[in-house]
Amino acid sequence: TKKLKLLETHTMKSPYSSFIRPTNEETRVVYALLAEHTPGGAPALQSVPKNISDSGSSTSESASCTGSSALPNVLDSVIGTILSQSTSSQNYTRAKCCLDETFGTGESAFGRMANAEVGEIVHAIKCGGLANKKANTIQTLLKSVKVKHGKYDLQHLHTNEIPNSEAMRELVSYKGVGPKTAACVLSFCLGRQAFAVDTHVFRLTRMLGWVPEGANPVDAQAHLELRIPSELKYGLHVMMVKHGRTCRGCRYEGKGFCPLKAWLRE
Repeated sequence: TKKLKLLETHTMKSPYSSFIRPTNEETRVVYALLAEHTPGGAPALQSVPKNISDSGSSTSESASCTGSSALPNVLDSVIGTILSQSTSSQNYTRAKCCLDETFGTGESAFGRMANAEVGEIVHAIKCGGLANKKANTIQTLLKSVKVKHGKYDLQHLHTNEIPNSEAMRELVSYKGVGPKTAACVLSFCLGRQAFAVDTHVFRLTRMLGWVPEGANPVDAQAHLELRIPSELKYGLHVMMVKHGRTCRGCRYEGKGFCPLKAWLRE
């Protein structure tokens, strides 16, 4: 597919190959600056990674809205990331809990979702927004995973023998799963270093001049994935999202102090 070809092309070469920002020094300065102004400082990549909802880990059976300390369930995390798109964390959590309450958790629940009338999924997740689109994406994902692996299970992606590029390639191969969703799953479920570019990260990296004028989020992520030092990717993503959500000073014509804008003026 087109997205797999683009992913393959940009694994080794940036779509903006002549654009040499951000430099290694720039990323470290911004990382340190954000760590100084982020409550609790820079986050560490979780050795037993958290679920993307920050409400607890998924279990090897499945992630319920209450969470668990067991090995995160990859397929459930993909579904959770889909639910988190274009909505607030509160609405995401409500939608995820409603989905779990309706279908249960574990592989048997995935089977029930895959074989249900799509309207049942829509009804369960309607509080999260874009319910029709997300329900169809989730059901298509589940059916595709079953066809490919004979079961509703992506736990093999936890294996250290599978490199990031291969894990990303498998996730992106499923309809409705793009590079941002895949990068979130790599970081928050699989505990790997990846740099997802969401709305906040895209806005901040454009403000910092880390991507060219006219860049789009997908190509920006491919570019930044190659430019940002691996050990900084998870922490920088998390801090940029937090900063983008809370700092009024960095918004367009925003008022108030913004450490990033202050640094840019120096």
